[in-house]
Amino acid sequence: MSKAVVSRAWSWLGISDVSQERGVAVVEMTPTEDMANSMGFVHGGMISALADSAMGRALRTIEPGVVRSMSFDLKLSFISAAKVGETLRATGRVVHAGRRTAVTECRVEGPSARLVATASGTFAITREKE
Repeated sequence: MSKAVVSRAWSWLGISDVSQERGVAVVEMTPTEDMANSMGFVHGGMISALADSAMGRALRTIEPGVVRSMSFDLKLSFISAAKVGETLRATGRVVHAGRRTAVTECRVEGPSARLVATASGTFAITREKE
């Protein structure tokens, strides 16, 4: 597995790595008040960024290694509202990885494994030279 660099966006959002294994990555984020929508719940864009990050990180665990990935299709389904201050955990999985594109899926959960959102994404990827 290649060692991935943490982006400035991850730092700003407070996203951190939890675990990685081949084809799977888990990341977490604890949303702040600045990430709330007008109704006081976590803005969907923040949840989207978390899911996209988990799926992109999962791609960094496959062989031959992925050195660059960029989502070009992202679908989210929101299941329940996320509250500011509760830790959200996103588990990204690689469904299929070809030479230039990959398909991923993700579950975003709140406390007690409450399902907050599901996601799927298609990524353009660049692999390490074999």
